[in-house]
Amino acid sequence: MQSKRISRHLPSFVAMLPTTLFVVIIYLGCMAWTVAISFTTSKVLPVARWAGATQYERLLATERWTVSVHNILIYGACYILGCLLLGFLTAVAIDQKVRFENTLRTIYLFPYALSFIVTGAVWQWIFDPQLGIEAALRGLGLESHIGILSSPGTAIAALVIAAVWQGAGLVMVMLLAGLRSVDGEILKAARVDGIPIWRAYVSIILPELRPMIVTSVVLLAIAVVKAYDLIVSMTQGGPGIGTEMPAKFVMDHLFERGNIGLATAAATLMLLAVLAVLVPWLHLEYFRKAKGGAR
Repeated sequence: MQSKRISRHLPSFVAMLPTTLFVVIIYLGCMAWTVAISFTTSKVLPVARWAGATQYERLLATERWTVSVHNILIYGACYILGCLLLGFLTAVAIDQKVRFENTLRTIYLFPYALSFIVTGAVWQWIFDPQLGIEAALRGLGLESHIGILSSPGTAIAALVIAAVWQGAGLVMVMLLAGLRSVDGEILKAARVDGIPIWRAYVSIILPELRPMIVTSVVLLAIAVVKAYDLIVSMTQGGPGIGTEMPAKFVMDHLFERGNIGLATAAATLMLLAVLAVLVPWLHLEYFRKAKGGAR
């Protein structure tokens, strides 16, 4: 019996072996190497000289890192909420069997096909005082000296707007697929019972979309942690260090400042932050349900 089971699953194991080895050696191996280097005195080149928690103490005392963490918390919260809200509203609008549905869906999803570098360049032009919105307002005879990218507060808001513009389309597609799987009789029954349509969506439809929302949040959270291209192309981390992000901090210290130890310490803290948020959530959403369903 055991030999039959092994022979039945052997082709699957053989097919999965290259991918498994790739994940273990490349991904997990690189993560382990990064964590190990963060406890050394490495500068331009990695060395095996033990330094304990020195790099982490220096990192937590660095103002640029503190500002980066503060910025990514604001940027991440606004980006995820903005994408979910805009994606849900556009999904509900398209789900009303509107004309040119395929065209509208393509238009909303198109920004997601662009790289963050292109998105950042486009919105940098839009917010440029000499080329974009402010120049258009002055052309209409209106006074405008906002300087959106010149102030840290408004520059973070500009980054959020550009990121939401690109990411909302993906959320819209996922939630629209979820809406199409919900029984239409639910909304009809809600109308018959006199329940306001917004209340039906909030209390009945949204809980049905929970798996799609969880998946969207995970994908958006990963995009937040990787936020680098958009910042470089729009603000270069400025004005000053006003829009610095952890990923830019890591890349700058790896390739410009020649401080591998400090960069890997920052990368390790980013990894721990991601694991601390995503692992409990994924366990509650998927593994516990699967375990409960198996009982």
